[in-house]
Amino acid sequence: MKKLALWVMGAAALAAAPLQAQPEWTSSDPVLRGIWEEGTQRSRLEPLAQALIDSLGPRLTASPGMFAAQDWVVRTYGQWGITARNERYGTWRGWNRGYTHVDLLTPRVRTLEAMSLAWSPGTTAPVEAGVVVLPDVADSAAFRAWLPSVRGKFVMISFPPPTCRPDENWQRWAVASDWERFRQARTEAAQAWTQRLARTGLAARDLPVALEQAGAAGVLSNLWSAGWGVEKIFNARTRIVPTIDLSCEDYGLVYRLATNGDNPTLRIDARAEFTGEETPVSNTIAEVRGARKPNEYIMLSAHFDSWDGSSGATDNATGTIVMMEAMRILREVYPRPNRTIVVGHWSGEEQGLVGSRAFAEDHPEIVRGLHALFNQDNGTGRIRNISMQGFTGAAPIFRRWLAAMPPMVTDSVNIDDPGMPSGGGSDNASFVCHGAPAFGLGSLSWDYGTYTWHTNRDTYDKISFDDVRRNALMVAMLVYLADQEPELMPRDRRTEFPVNQQTGQPGSWPACQAPFRSAAQSTR
Repeated sequence: MKKLALWVMGAAALAAAPLQAQPEWTSSDPVLRGIWEEGTQRSRLEPLAQALIDSLGPRLTASPGMFAAQDWVVRTYGQWGITARNERYGTWRGWNRGYTHVDLLTPRVRTLEAMSLAWSPGTTAPVEAGVVVLPDVADSAAFRAWLPSVRGKFVMISFPPPTCRPDENWQRWAVASDWERFRQARTEAAQAWTQRLARTGLAARDLPVALEQAGAAGVLSNLWSAGWGVEKIFNARTRIVPTIDLSCEDYGLVYRLATNGDNPTLRIDARAEFTGEETPVSNTIAEVRGARKPNEYIMLSAHFDSWDGSSGATDNATGTIVMMEAMRILREVYPRPNRTIVVGHWSGEEQGLVGSRAFAEDHPEIVRGLHALFNQDNGTGRIRNISMQGFTGAAPIFRRWLAAMPPMVTDSVNIDDPGMPSGGGSDNASFVCHGAPAFGLGSLSWDYGTYTWHTNRDTYDKISFDDVRRNALMVAMLVYLADQEPELMPRDRRTEFPVNQQTGQPGSWPACQAPFRSAAQSTR
């Protein structure tokens, strides 16, 4: 036991160890040296992460958790002497998650791993009901004839994964021919389920609504993320009854019971509260005014909202604390920049870049005067790829900036020159479409897409703080070096684009999309 305790203490100390254990680095530039020293010797990343991820938790747009976290950001910046505000851009549907408890009652008793989807209605008391599976009907008329039978039942609507083992596990252990046969059978079964859904005559988003209108007690779904124990948790379509995600293992259990005549019964107690159909929503903006060129801007960018199946650690608390830490470091060692430095902690990114699109639309003066924007939004890994976003004169400038930084910060960074302009995906796209130089800082994977992106396992423990510390150093140095440039970043753009594989037409620079200013607009 003593050895275990010592191991745990040692692991904790290692996780929190600052970068001073790394090779020493120096520079002839005193500000770069100051950024390095402040970021390696006095990093605040761990306490920022703990407060944001553990104490405050997930940040679903228009939820009480989001509002509390935004107020915390404003207070934190204020403590550092940085002006910050919550800037309203519209309204969204307010919702507050409660607990979800699901039990299998018959043919045996088992507590199931389950979670309400975001914006799902709750129950006012525990609901007990039997389970039915979406049938394989001949056509939409047959589906309509079956529909009344769902009254008072929980309805399973998702394809049941035949295995909850990741593919890599099968590839490692199975006989190759067995794995190939299994994989093919799974593909055919998934295609058959897609056809089953299509024969209902309803789009996937409309099916849950039809079921609740027919009197279903609730909707059961599964969106396995193809890794051990991970589920994607998105939003419900129902407005009356709960939509519940069952884990891959438990969804498969209940499905097999239902299709093998065991007549499973579930008890669901899922609490949630709608806090307003159109609740005011804001971006959180902080800035340090430029001393010499206040109408030219350098922006730091990271979306602040998250899905709420977990804590939103790597999507996108890591990007958030990188930008906060970079601002803190710069305030300490470079308090009077030439240009105005603005950081955008965006709301509504998960609903379609809503907050950043609104900001770009509301602040044409910043878009016009934007020198460079640095956006980070894909996990805990160290920055490895930077696309020039189609700006043909950007690469030599970036290479010069990176050459001035410590090798351990810029290790193997790839410059994609000229790259393609982002049409979506993350918030730099909201500025690129205007022709403004806004760059995404792409991170190493750390199995982000499978294990943490929009999943129920995106928690504090998944963070690689050494990588995040490197990212904060890089962002702070990028901002400083950008501010030393005598001229604005050139906006020359590529004019030739690959052929669009869907349309067969040549590609083009992405057009800007009008932001949703309300939840109602998003459903039209």
